[in-house]
Amino acid sequence: MTKRLLSILAVSLLLLVACEKPEAGSSAKLDIPISSDPAPLNVPQPLRIGALEIQVEIALNISEQATGLMFRESMPENNGMLFVYGQPQQMSFWMKNTLIPLDIGFIDSDGKLTEVVRMYPKDLSSKRSQSDQIKFALEMNQGWFANNGIYPGAYLDLDSLRRAIAARGVDSANYGL
Repeated sequence: MTKRLLSILAVSLLLLVACEKPEAGSSAKLDIPISSDPAPLNVPQPLRIGALEIQVEIALNISEQATGLMFRESMPENNGMLFVYGQPQQMSFWMKNTLIPLDIGFIDSDGKLTEVVRMYPKDLSSKRSQSDQIKFALEMNQGWFANNGIYPGAYLDLDSLRRAIAARGVDSANYGL
């Protein structure tokens, strides 16, 4: 198979996983607003978590979220990717085709970091949030949260997130912000 075909198959599989049915008893919606022609994903936007400013790419739609940080070989120290969802839900991530060791912070709709999970390159096992009330997921280089004193209970600055989404030409109200 060609590399292009493998990439298409990988993205298709990720889309299938992203649309998996919620667990029994979960009222979480998996609908993700589709933004119309947002500014490019790969332009990092400033965002604050705790007392720190970071630069993040903001994954707003299914395609961006399915691709995530796949195939990248490195990421600057204070950069990451923030996944934004329309409704709180239980999150599930894996590392297929992701070459960078990451930590993922699960964040509720109030902006509160609820947990940080370590993720390893190319690991196909699913890492699921403990809560079904997660609205944001922040991927940073492995160890970043602990090295910077960002622990559960820290807050993502939702005002800076609104500005970052607006910088992509998208109305943050589409995401309940």
